[in-house]
Amino acid sequence: MILLLQSRGGMTAAELARELEVSERTVHRDVLALSEAGVPVYADRGRGGGYRLLDGYRTRLTGLDRAEAEALFLSGVPGALREMGLGEVAATARLKAAAALSPSLRDAPATAAQRFHLDAPGWFASENPPPAALTPLARAVWGDHPVTARYREAERTLEPYGLVLKGGVWYLATRTAIYRVDRFGDVVPHLDRRFERDRDFDLAAFWAERAAEFIRSLLRERVTLRLSPYGQRMLRFVADPAALDDALASAGAPDGQGWVTVRLPVESWQVAHGQVLRFGPDAEVLDPPELRALMAEAAARMNALYG
Repeated sequence: MILLLQSRGGMTAAELARELEVSERTVHRDVLALSEAGVPVYADRGRGGGYRLLDGYRTRLTGLDRAEAEALFLSGVPGALREMGLGEVAATARLKAAAALSPSLRDAPATAAQRFHLDAPGWFASENPPPAALTPLARAVWGDHPVTARYREAERTLEPYGLVLKGGVWYLATRTAIYRVDRFGDVVPHLDRRFERDRDFDLAAFWAERAAEFIRSLLRERVTLRLSPYGQRMLRFVADPAALDDALASAGAPDGQGWVTVRLPVESWQVAHGQVLRFGPDAEVLDPPELRALMAEAAARMNALYG
């Protein structure tokens, strides 16, 4: 209550009750207890009144504990905090931080929240409840506790180094591997034990390296395309981002019509079929023959439709 009054200047009993999730009677009783303890809290009567602290009073109860300090650094991803079970801890940390600010800066958190918001999931992605394994894994990650977990029907003992939220999907990183959190079954953190964390481990760098390896592992095939000048401009909107540089580097010299030949990395030529259709008449498949045959069939069917 002191922190709320210090950071906001003044609040009614109803506002305090709503914020603290207690009754107004509890608020009145606690205000009385604070006054008896020597905290200079007083009530303004009439319209616009409420409880306030004497001007100049500053509480020393603003120190953050470790969990609050760590959660404060994640305050930009409120949805992720809620899913990891850290919503209340982060709210307390923000309140303490706001209370410690000088009066001229107390509107800074609200100002930032009004101007910047992170919405992690991609467009058209349905909002699914967080995986059941996320909360125990998050607890283990914070405390460097090993876990025993079932992953794809196999029981494993893991040392959870970190959690990554990518495109609305949670991943667990160990020292050497990445796991999808929604594929875990039962997770049991061993809270009585701690593993020795590699202090040189960089979660962001590790994730970037493994993500790039994963994308490269998907792009196992190559298709050869002949692209018109317009098709060349479309390439960056059609190709997988990880394949674009290789495709551009493979481009030969333009022919007499300005068309160029490129080798485009793809997951499979079946997947490439959908990608190449987006070029319309501005791409010709030269190889493989299976994909060229599929495109010829699609062109014949479109010709039959449009005549």
